[in-house]
Amino acid sequence: MSVNSADPAARLEVVLVKAGRTKIRYPADALGDDGTRIAVRAPWAGSGVRDFGFVRFEPGDVFTEYYWRDRWYSVKEVRAADGSLMGWYCDITRPAVVSGGELVVEDLDLDLWRSADGSDVRRLDEDEFADSGLAERDPAAASAALAALGELEALARAGGFAELLA
Repeated sequence: MSVNSADPAARLEVVLVKAGRTKIRYPADALGDDGTRIAVRAPWAGSGVRDFGFVRFEPGDVFTEYYWRDRWYSVKEVRAADGSLMGWYCDITRPAVVSGGELVVEDLDLDLWRSADGSDVRRLDEDEFADSGLAERDPAAASAALAALGELEALARAGGFAELLA
C-alpha cells in the first residue's frame, strides 16, 4: 500500500483545514480508495443541529463522502437518520491527501448544495471566498476553485452526481 492510499477496511480521520488551521476533525469508515478517489462514511460530525435554512443537519444524519486526489472538490451524500436522501453538500477544496491514517483537505470557502430532488441547486459562501484573499495570494488556486464550482454546478443541474460517484 502506498502512503497516499487507504486500507478500505480501516478508519480514517478526516481533517478539514481552513486558513492554515484545523476547522474540524472526525473519524470515518473508509469505504474505498482507487488511488484517485477516496470514499468514507461518517455520522454528522458537527456539534448539535446546523440549520442552513434550506437544509438542516443533525445528530443521526449520515454522510457518505467522496474526495479526489486530482480534483478541487469533495461531494458528500447526506442521508437523514431514517435513511432518506436529503441531498449533496459539496466543498471546494484543494485535492485530498491521505497519509498516516488522515484524509486532509483544505477548504477554499466555496460550497454547493443540491437537494435530493434537484429542485434546489445553490452556490454558497461566495462572499467568504471573495473576502479570503485567495485570488490575490494564489490566483491559480482561486481559478481552479471557481472552475471546480462551475463543474459541480453544471453536474448538479444536469441531473446530479450519479455518474461521478458510481
